[in-house]
Amino acid sequence: MKRIFDDKQYSGIELFCLAVESGSFTQTAHNAGITPAAVSRSISRLEDRLGVRLFVRTTRQIRLTDHGQRYYQQCRDALQRLMDAEREVSGEQLAPAGLLRISAPTPYAHFRLLPLLPEFRRLYPAVQFHLHLGNSNIDFAADNIDLAIRMRDPKDSNLIARKLEDAALTLVAAPSYLQRAGAPDSLASLQQHDCLQFELPSTGRAIHWLFMQNGQQVEVQTSGSYSCSDDLMGVVTLAKQGAGLAQTYRFIFAEAIARGELLELLPQHSGTSRPVYLLYPHLRHMPLRLRVFVDFLLARLQH
Repeated sequence: MKRIFDDKQYSGIELFCLAVESGSFTQTAHNAGITPAAVSRSISRLEDRLGVRLFVRTTRQIRLTDHGQRYYQQCRDALQRLMDAEREVSGEQLAPAGLLRISAPTPYAHFRLLPLLPEFRRLYPAVQFHLHLGNSNIDFAADNIDLAIRMRDPKDSNLIARKLEDAALTLVAAPSYLQRAGAPDSLASLQQHDCLQFELPSTGRAIHWLFMQNGQQVEVQTSGSYSCSDDLMGVVTLAKQGAGLAQTYRFIFAEAIARGELLELLPQHSGTSRPVYLLYPHLRHMPLRLRVFVDFLLARLQH
């Protein structure tokens, strides 16, 4: 194999990735122990070699171009594979290390994922986490995500999907609401109640409620005076304050139910759930830190 890159070119690629991650040539220079002018010259040589602009530069900031974004993703993955290869050869891969970038919906993160992370770090203290918590769609490449948790059936065939669990749903209301409006006694009676709505970020439409009827899962369209988007916890807070009926994951309501702040309704129609999946890209060389974290979550949550 002929030599393709010299030392300056390797160094230029590393400095380019550092500049993207720090957002500043000055900070990159500080981290690398060189001058900002040296960083700028290195990036300029790299751009000249490639024949494209990687950054849009202003006096206050640097911003990746579209070419720069694509190049960064490839370089980051390549450098990470090199580091993983060195760890494996040197034996360091026996102890997973490095940064994991995870995206998870806010409620699942707070009630299921985040409580597990300290235990994982006690097992693997050299692994760090960057957490993207929210309900918006993400792009694995553009957002530099290693692993995502999603509470719906995966549609992207380019991703590996592992089911974590079927998260049980429950219908609840606060005692104050039930004293005022009474309790529903059938699915049809839901139309006479204030039903708290949550709009799915991917569609902008309110989620249909799910119930069991005659052994079959059925969808029920409800309506109400309150509609929340993006953050499901808004529905939870409204339900606790007696604003109306709410249906969502039982793990969110479990403590409030145990304290009597919320009461479960229509038990004869319970038994529905929504799937929760782990999603990650197909990787020829899967980093050990990602592999052990996937195994850890499956062991703790899969059932």
